[in-house]
Amino acid sequence: MPRVKFDQLPKESRVWIFSAERPLVDKEQAGLLDEVDQFLDQWASHDTPLFAAREIRYEQFLFVAVDDRRVGPSGCSIDSLVRKMKELQDAFGVELVNHAPVLFRRGDDEIVRVARDEFAELANAGSVTPDTTVFDNTLTRLGDIREGRWETRASDSWHGRTFF
Repeated sequence: MPRVKFDQLPKESRVWIFSAERPLVDKEQAGLLDEVDQFLDQWASHDTPLFAAREIRYEQFLFVAVDDRRVGPSGCSIDSLVRKMKELQDAFGVELVNHAPVLFRRGDDEIVRVARDEFAELANAGSVTPDTTVFDNTLTRLGDIREGRWETRASDSWHGRTFF
């Protein structure tokens, strides 16, 4: 079985970040993880099993990562992951496959998800600043997440270049 624990994957592992449109309740998280586990247990690239893991953070972000030093995912296997996530968003009634929204923290606890044009308006109004904590879901390497580049100040990510 090539599915491994998330923290056992090397920092070079490829990662995909799916952000739910809202926090998932415990039952939804458990169901989503069960479905993702079943997918990962059979996920392969050209009939070769992929060494992969998953993790949910803050009840809203699903990370799927693969150790591509062992076996790299093919275009077809990546397509199958995205297809599965689209199936799951339909099954759970919560959007998971949309990288357009901006997610950021308002205060210490609240995670807010808005359209990019709305984030731009908030930036212009000073409601969000270069010091606002944002989530950079464009990252593709697990090491970047572990090194703090995922949940970071807007000025330290693409958000700073785009909105400030």
